[in-house]
Amino acid sequence: MRHARGYRRLNRTHEHRKALFANMCGSLIEHEQIKTTLPKAKELRPIIEKLITLAKRGDLHARRQAAAQLKQDQYVARLFEILGPRYKERQGGYVRVLKAGFRYGDMAPMAIIEFVDRDPNAKGAADKARVAAFEVADE
Repeated sequence: MRHARGYRRLNRTHEHRKALFANMCGSLIEHEQIKTTLPKAKELRPIIEKLITLAKRGDLHARRQAAAQLKQDQYVARLFEILGPRYKERQGGYVRVLKAGFRYGDMAPMAIIEFVDRDPNAKGAADKARVAAFEVADE
């Protein structure tokens, strides 16, 4: 019986899980929608919702707490400047997990995790900007 087992270990060490979720949170903040396996998406939901709650608070201590978890300043800035004000009036439930079939290689259940009021233009915007800057520099 699995009494008092609070989370999925995902066959990873504590350090690996911590890095995995830091990277996934960063990707979700940047693109506002990512595709991953269903267990990872379900474990990511409470982590990202706590980060949004910190962004809604918006003070220096909250920013430092988010920076300790996210590891990259660009994600912290986007979290506090864009996502925090967007969900200021919302009382929780900032992300949704949608089932997305099964992966071809190993039949792992896949899911799409996205913000509820997401910006559809955010997905791939950084990549498009980088390509455009490269083309301008190339000419």
